[in-house]
Amino acid sequence: MTLQLVQVNFKARDESALGAFWAEALGWGLSSEGPGVTNLEPVGFDWPDPSAVCVDLVRVPDPEAVKCRVHIELATTSEAHQAGLVARLQELGATIADVGRDNDVPWTVMADPEGNVFSVLEPRELYRDTGPVAAVVVACADPRAMVRFWGEAIDWTVHELTDDRALLRSVEGVGPYLEFRRTPDDEAVRTRVHLDVMSSPVEDQAKEVARLEGLGATRRDVGQGDVSWVVLADPEGNEFCVLGRG
Repeated sequence: MTLQLVQVNFKARDESALGAFWAEALGWGLSSEGPGVTNLEPVGFDWPDPSAVCVDLVRVPDPEAVKCRVHIELATTSEAHQAGLVARLQELGATIADVGRDNDVPWTVMADPEGNVFSVLEPRELYRDTGPVAAVVVACADPRAMVRFWGEAIDWTVHELTDDRALLRSVEGVGPYLEFRRTPDDEAVRTRVHLDVMSSPVEDQAKEVARLEGLGATRRDVGQGDVSWVVLADPEGNEFCVLGRG
């Protein structure tokens, strides 16, 4: 298996401003590979590496305001850290999100300045060594089916598997978890956040795309035109990109 989960991709109205927010939120550095694209990664990070799943923000004319099928969850080390992080994120422009669920939970659901929902988790031993991003969460109808696809796609270790949740992590035991969480059908809608994977070596892109199609992925035309990446959808329709050499 040669695919790595390398980044979470956000569509943004103002990728520069949103990138500045997330850089401050995560304590990461900012860069740009070209106009309309902002890249975030830990300072001194040698991309790609499983110790972090980075963030890419891409400017689009008018991203839809939709429920998030993919979101990130932030780790904290104490109740004081959690409270301080929530307060700091509000100062940076985040808001407490009303997601229509029971508010009596130990984590805080927030929205970034463009409305992308994320969570600030209470301290959990599981996430003590993940870095600022505890987990990348994908809403789905069948976590077991998602593990069958994604477990083969990126060859991560399964740490938990139930009808309601699947939890995977890099075989190196570093970086954030990838979680598939069962969600009611009416909440499983198209999102403006998606996953990006990359083959190693990158020249194996075509071979890896063919392998993914054999696992059940399908090609998607989202108007991308002639680009170096390939847009696919997993068996539940979640779009993701297989990056190539730009």
